[in-house]
Amino acid sequence: MRASPYGLALKLLFCKVKCYNHPMNNSKKIDMIHGPLLGKLIIFTIPIILSGVLQLLFNAADVIVVGRFAGEASLAAVGSTGALINLMTNLFIGMSVGANVCAAQFYGANHHDDVKKTVHTSTAFSLICGVFLVFVGLFLARPILEIMGSPEDVIGLAALYVRIYFIAMPAIMLYNFLAAILRAAGDTTHPLVFLTIAGVVNVILNLILVICFNMGVAGVAIATATSSYISCFLLVGFFMKQEDALRLEFSKIKIDKRILNRIIRIGLPAGIQGTVFSLSNVVIQSAINSFGTAVIAGSSAAASIEGFVYVSMNSVSQTTVTFVGQNYGAGDEHRVKKVIFETLGIVMVVGLTMGNLAYHFATPLLGIYTDSADAIAAGTLRLFWVCCPYFLCGVMDTLTGGLRGLGRSTVPMIVSLLGACVTRLIWIATYFHVHHTQSVLFFSYPGSWLLTLSVHSICLVVVYRGWVRRKSSVVRI
Repeated sequence: MRASPYGLALKLLFCKVKCYNHPMNNSKKIDMIHGPLLGKLIIFTIPIILSGVLQLLFNAADVIVVGRFAGEASLAAVGSTGALINLMTNLFIGMSVGANVCAAQFYGANHHDDVKKTVHTSTAFSLICGVFLVFVGLFLARPILEIMGSPEDVIGLAALYVRIYFIAMPAIMLYNFLAAILRAAGDTTHPLVFLTIAGVVNVILNLILVICFNMGVAGVAIATATSSYISCFLLVGFFMKQEDALRLEFSKIKIDKRILNRIIRIGLPAGIQGTVFSLSNVVIQSAINSFGTAVIAGSSAAASIEGFVYVSMNSVSQTTVTFVGQNYGAGDEHRVKKVIFETLGIVMVVGLTMGNLAYHFATPLLGIYTDSADAIAAGTLRLFWVCCPYFLCGVMDTLTGGLRGLGRSTVPMIVSLLGACVTRLIWIATYFHVHHTQSVLFFSYPGSWLLTLSVHSICLVVVYRGWVRRKSSVVRI
């Protein structure tokens, strides 16, 4: 019997899917060290953007559901925990940058044995960090919230959310490290697929636990923790099925001191930078808390919207780290420079477009989170000061990514701490203390970005030229 055209099409599609998912098929991995760049940079970046958006949707779903079905206090409780969670996790998540740079440079240099060691060392180290963070969240959540000046009607719910959320820290840490290594290999698609599955589960659990079981803040925290474990298990399963340098074997999970030292050397400054950034944001959150519950709720909703713009720009920074890292490992200085210039162009387009769209549609976007007119007004003001000039932050992060890809992580850490964090703290302690308004407070963001990216530009030029000179000296010898 002759097969129908639809049957033949389905059969062909099924065969392609089987071939596409074969462990030895590397069609999803992008060749970073040969051929045209711009198209590859965009193709590589888009799944990272979508992955970051999905991760934000976890928290956005929490904020929206509690804001609609559990009240303003619950919205403020969940929304105000972002700065605290980042403060307590960024040091360790920053270490995944070290894993990414190491794996990218090893790939560029064709050191596949070192890639294998990076996979297993990162697995062991991330699990240790995750277990440690479980205890940090359980015992330090409320004391830090008290230091931040969380209102009495918010602090209990906020502490509950953080404690449940931190139960998922082993999964969150492991996912971040393995996803960083997979990006270094040129694959950004699989993490997106796994996060999509987990995101759907998160939204469904949110609705069930909050609306049907009236669990409020606890319900959204349980949903987020569960979805984090699902995405982690899917990624681990993917690594176990590989038949190349990425293959994860439980029997080989151990820490290689040489690899760990290299990860820490690159990742620790990035982690410290993220932590101190979070500390400055905690100080800003404390200042926001002084304006009352409505402003806290509006700022929390605005911060959630800002997050979508930020992860889109930060995805370009991650692309810069990976592409620069591989081409640095391959010793191609001309391609490294081209990567940096093209990613700077991409991040400016993304930042200007998305940041201004977020402010232009501020009222309907904030209306998704809350019906409070006061909260929407406060959120709109924040979006004006943060999102319109947000491209400056994207440029700053992309320059940092270039430095890290070149193996320099301490320099951008010092510059960022002095240029962004210290200036914000000084601004809040001096000018804001005298002129206690929201506009004065939020101006600290664009001002610090502009100062920091200016210094980063100079540092990147110096580091790049120094590498080229050393490379030329070796060749002449």
